[in-house]
Amino acid sequence: MKKRADFVAANGGLRATTPGFVLLVRERKDADPEMRVGFTVTKKIGGAVVRNRMKRRFRALAREIVPAKGVPGADHVMIGRAKGIERDFSLLRTELIDAIERLRRP
Repeated sequence: MKKRADFVAANGGLRATTPGFVLLVRERKDADPEMRVGFTVTKKIGGAVVRNRMKRRFRALAREIVPAKGVPGADHVMIGRAKGIERDFSLLRTELIDAIERLRRP
């Protein structure tokens, strides 16, 4: 996802909070089953180097987990939190899987 309007729309969807990030999932309700992913990390988290490192970690997680566990036809947005940069990668992985599963339950 690249457009601000998509991120703003995703903010109206379901939300799961973890210590490392906040996951937003919003079904687009169109005929396209594609799963889109977006990342956002604010300047409150750190400088450009820290923010880019966090986004790289999020991209790696999304590439690995979202195709298998994500919600088809939905936008997935990961918002970085301050504790996310120091968290172990395997812990972030389990948190993302748990967050997606929580949001998939009715």
